[in-house]
Amino acid sequence: MKAILKSYRQAPRKVRLVANLIKGKTVPRAIAELDVLPKRASEPMKKLLLSAVANAKENDGIADMNALLVKEVRVDQGVILKRSMPRAHGSAYPIHKHTSHIMLELVAHAETPVKGAKAVKTVVATPEKEKVTKKPAKKVAKKAVAKK
Repeated sequence: MKAILKSYRQAPRKVRLVANLIKGKTVPRAIAELDVLPKRASEPMKKLLLSAVANAKENDGIADMNALLVKEVRVDQGVILKRSMPRAHGSAYPIHKHTSHIMLELVAHAETPVKGAKAVKTVVATPEKEKVTKKPAKKVAKKAVAKK
């Protein structure tokens, strides 16, 4: 249940901000958060998420998108388009246009724990142990050194 978007024309550093928000969440909640997020990368991320849901329905036969979690969202650096900006006196400065490769993976709700998501801790009662205290250290008398 994967979906991959390659050569998306935005810097990976900016796309990771959106990717980290949806990691570990259910699909409906991730879609709801992407709808109201004022980032440019939220719309392609939402399309990629819906593509992964369609892949889950078509390939794995999972019809209920409420049963899916966002297991992993990986944003890697794509190719860097190198351009130049004309400057004064006939010179030029380099311009780097960064691209991103985004890989989104879904998992069924009860399959595996999601990496990066907070897990609920279970508290187990343990019997109290007797406290063991250390014996006080023996004082060693310092010898007086006679000054000459």
